[in-house]
Amino acid sequence: LSLFVSIAVLSACQPAEQKQMQSALQMATGKPVERGTELVFPREHGIHSEQGIEWWYLTANLQSDTGETFGVQWTLFRTLMPSQVESKWWDNNLYFAHFAMQNKQNHVAFERFSRASQAKVTSSPFKAAIDDWQLSSINDEFLPLNLTAAHENYEVSLMLNDSPMILHGDNGYSLKSQSGHASYYFSYPFLNVKGSLTFAGKEYKVTGNAWYDREWSASLLDKNQLGWDWFSLTDSQSDKKGLMLFCIRGQGQSYNYCSGTRIASNGKATEIAKEHIKLSVLETVTLDHHEYPSKWQVEFTDSPDIIIESITKDSRNQLTIPYWEGRVQATGGFIGKGYVELTGY
Repeated sequence: LSLFVSIAVLSACQPAEQKQMQSALQMATGKPVERGTELVFPREHGIHSEQGIEWWYLTANLQSDTGETFGVQWTLFRTLMPSQVESKWWDNNLYFAHFAMQNKQNHVAFERFSRASQAKVTSSPFKAAIDDWQLSSINDEFLPLNLTAAHENYEVSLMLNDSPMILHGDNGYSLKSQSGHASYYFSYPFLNVKGSLTFAGKEYKVTGNAWYDREWSASLLDKNQLGWDWFSLTDSQSDKKGLMLFCIRGQGQSYNYCSGTRIASNGKATEIAKEHIKLSVLETVTLDHHEYPSKWQVEFTDSPDIIIESITKDSRNQLTIPYWEGRVQATGGFIGKGYVELTGY
């Protein structure tokens, strides 16, 4: 899942950010996704012009050869914005990209916007890019991938490889609400990473794990939903396994719809039904008069509880529309690291 805010992007300096965010996520554009549609590859790596919101989304937990730990996020978004404009520079789509990094309690985030021809997405060989910020296949196969992005004293150059692809929900059809809002959603959760990064002007050689998400939809929330808490977790044992969870929040910020996927080391995905998940907030942090959860308890009906806690306590992407994207660590019934995304707070 990810933040996708088409209307809000064009009214970035206006107040009432939460209301803008909620409206944009609820706004239906394009053709709704349908259960039972077969996902076909490599086509699905490219643009889905019939759906109005779409993203190519990567998060990584990395460690340097000196023992430092880092988080990296890179995302390209596309949103359909039909208009009467006729120009080679405008194809009724707005593209924007986010690049963020974390180290200890330091978090930085940057963004770029693009119109037609400046942003490029191809399915085979795969490439998703705005200028020199790009995620692309090294050859005709989807994997391995290269990620490159730089802004002033922050930069990444990473190679990612060796992960199975998994489909969430019902063969890629991921339900988001009781009223039927849904997306197509697949992931590469176990990408081995190696390369280099520069944080605050200092360069490091790094290795680690990355999680790549692909999702597209016509709308993600209904009118009674405010946002979500979304988690991607990879275990810290030699035999990798993964866990994806999200809970949508309704009025009063209570969780009203949850779903998840358990992922075996061989890539076998098992859906976790909403009635088997309960998410509770144990601790919060207050930043600029806004309260964000920083520690959660996940209760399952069929497995031990999990405690999830933020690593960098201020993981806000303070961009055109602010949202939270940061590293987490998990203990209890699942031991490992991952990322959390918080929208609508």
